[in-house]
Amino acid sequence: MWKTVIGLEIHAQLLTSTKLFCSCPANYGDSPNSNVCPVCFGLPGALPVLNGEAVRQALRAALLLNCRINRTSSFDRKNYFYPDLSKGYQITQFFHPYAENGYMEIEVGGTRRIGITRIHIEEDAGKSFHDEERGETLVDFNRCGTPLIEIVSEPDLETPEEAAEYLRRLRELLVYAGVNDGNLEEGSLRCDANISLHREGEPLGTRVEIKNLNSYRFLQRALRYEQERQAELLERGEEVGRETRLFDVKSNRTMVMRTKEQLLDYRYFPEPDLGILRIEEEEIRLAGSTLPETPALKRERYVREYHLSADDAKILVSSPSQAAFYEETVKLGAPPVKAAHWLLTELLQHASGSDPFLTPPLTPKAFADLLVSLEKGRITAPMAKDILPEMIEKGLSATELIAKKGIALVDSPEAVKAMVKGVLEGLRPEVERYRAGETKLLGFLIGEVMKSCKGAAQPKTVNQTVREFLEGKEE
Repeated sequence: MWKTVIGLEIHAQLLTSTKLFCSCPANYGDSPNSNVCPVCFGLPGALPVLNGEAVRQALRAALLLNCRINRTSSFDRKNYFYPDLSKGYQITQFFHPYAENGYMEIEVGGTRRIGITRIHIEEDAGKSFHDEERGETLVDFNRCGTPLIEIVSEPDLETPEEAAEYLRRLRELLVYAGVNDGNLEEGSLRCDANISLHREGEPLGTRVEIKNLNSYRFLQRALRYEQERQAELLERGEEVGRETRLFDVKSNRTMVMRTKEQLLDYRYFPEPDLGILRIEEEEIRLAGSTLPETPALKRERYVREYHLSADDAKILVSSPSQAAFYEETVKLGAPPVKAAHWLLTELLQHASGSDPFLTPPLTPKAFADLLVSLEKGRITAPMAKDILPEMIEKGLSATELIAKKGIALVDSPEAVKAMVKGVLEGLRPEVERYRAGETKLLGFLIGEVMKSCKGAAQPKTVNQTVREFLEGKEE
């Protein structure tokens, strides 16, 4: 039986307005090669100046990941040639990173603690665009110099599922910290996976790296393929090559990108144009004092205080803006369980955009008003569902819309009895079949009554009144 060893390297772009070593905007989607300068290209005489906001954001991430912050760290040059690396080297932290020895816990069939070896600050490269039809490659250097942190895990992950969950929880934590937007598709969060196989009790096998995995599903599929590929090689007595590979989503296979470089190939040496990075204790304290409640603690609190299911809590907490909207709704008087259910089932149906709760379709106050009206029996669930889209479209509260539309709740016993009698008198054959023992018709009969009043009567009252009529008590 082969034992799998997996470690992940996560590259996360920091949410700064400017690049790591210059004042060029760090904007995604701007016109190609519009945000560049001599520092981006490493032209002679152009000197880098470290972005202090990038360091502050990196500190927040490291503290949330339980890392030890090194009071002094330094920058180094990593030398290699690639078309989108205009300088021919990358400024990173190799010898002395700013943070080390952290951990994060994941839940996959139980709680597991995954170690974090180090987090270092570095600059991003540009981006190549391959046009296969025209047979050419274009390069956009706008991304060159964008600040990154690289989070290197210990080789503690044992399955593709654990790796995907680690990436999912890490993304969640970085978004909550406000240091990364979590956008895997746009490449602001990228994952490289290292995987090897060995027999229990034997030395670790040869490590293969899979580059640029940008979804949880692709990460799992790539690692699963590598598990099978390496196991087949080892079973045949062949060696696994030390390679860097890419995952092809169409064929569901990894392919060789290049043979793996050795550390000597990068010719690391201290960056001569930058001094020592010193982080004072007061900076660490300030960064720690502004940390948010972690997603894991928030999930636990939702279950404990709001009596939500673990699954509902997990979904609500998956987005900071969604969690904030939910908590504000509850704070304004909405019942917590009902608020969670309506947010996740009804409100999200009408939401649009990548993060609808940053610019919500309606305010927490309006949403709470709807749920309070429902809870106090002023409207029924069908009525609430009916007016919710209009609340979103027109920006009105439930109270305003109820008054404007003249919505009336059929709530007096006499009115409900009259309505039930009127509907069931027109369904005499079905009523007689029910009384003859075909009791499965009860749901149909109740449904017809609810349909006739367009949901304007409380289901519990209708249910009881229909039963009384069928038993001959109200005829």
